[in-house]
Amino acid sequence: MSLKLMYITNEEKVAQIADESGVDWIFLDLEINGKEERQGKLDTVISRHSIEDIKEIKPVLNNSELLVRVNPINENSKSEIDEVVSGGADIVMLPMFKTNKEVKDFISHVNDRAKTCLLLETPEAVENIDSILEVEGIDYIHIGLNDLHIGYRKYFMFELLVDGTVERLCNRIKEKSIPYGFGGIAKLGQGALSAENIIAEHYRLGSSMVILSRSFCNTSNFKATGPQIESLFNSGVKDIRNYEKILLNSNKRFFEVNRKTVKEKVESIVNGIEKNKVGV
Repeated sequence: MSLKLMYITNEEKVAQIADESGVDWIFLDLEINGKEERQGKLDTVISRHSIEDIKEIKPVLNNSELLVRVNPINENSKSEIDEVVSGGADIVMLPMFKTNKEVKDFISHVNDRAKTCLLLETPEAVENIDSILEVEGIDYIHIGLNDLHIGYRKYFMFELLVDGTVERLCNRIKEKSIPYGFGGIAKLGQGALSAENIIAEHYRLGSSMVILSRSFCNTSNFKATGPQIESLFNSGVKDIRNYEKILLNSNKRFFEVNRKTVKEKVESIVNGIEKNKVGV
């Protein structure tokens, strides 16, 4: 097993570099409806990608599949999905759904013309997970910790990893034999919670997908797309794959120790955030 790695970009050259470095899915993000209201005050990226980007990115991909996140279900969903599929999307992702009906509508709109991926990121979807999993035609499910932790009014997205929410969802999805993933990672050795700790949790929970976060390679830090970005991708992906080889040979005790370490680190991060909130 190796994790499917996703990277969000609408830059043609960056997509080509990611494709050549071993990133599995290049991720275009068309979602804009309601996003400003949810995330406008947070340190998150609100992508301004467009349907036209699909035709620019698709031809430069030789190894990666193209994933396109559309808007939440609305009166224009069918026409948006039609355009995304005809443009060349391999996988279409539905965000911010809450009900079985929204998922059914989405699957119906895609109509077997591309693979389907649900982005499970609302507390309502968590509550309705059993009825949602009854819908036929779901190819992948990714648990979106960013909006989900906002929905639960948590301080830190990985609180959902240590309070059992992610594990419960993984176990339910696993029963349906649908591939699943959660959250994102930085480069190894980086991140408030290190990528090594998070990847080990992916392996413990049977996850098969993860997003390479903005901090994995923040292209806005570079004046031009070139050798530095190429080097970052090549070394970053190689490091992840080498670490995965170690995990494949690790025993249950290793993963249990890591789980406890993650819990301690997350609690420490949350305590720090809480102290800053109250000005202690």
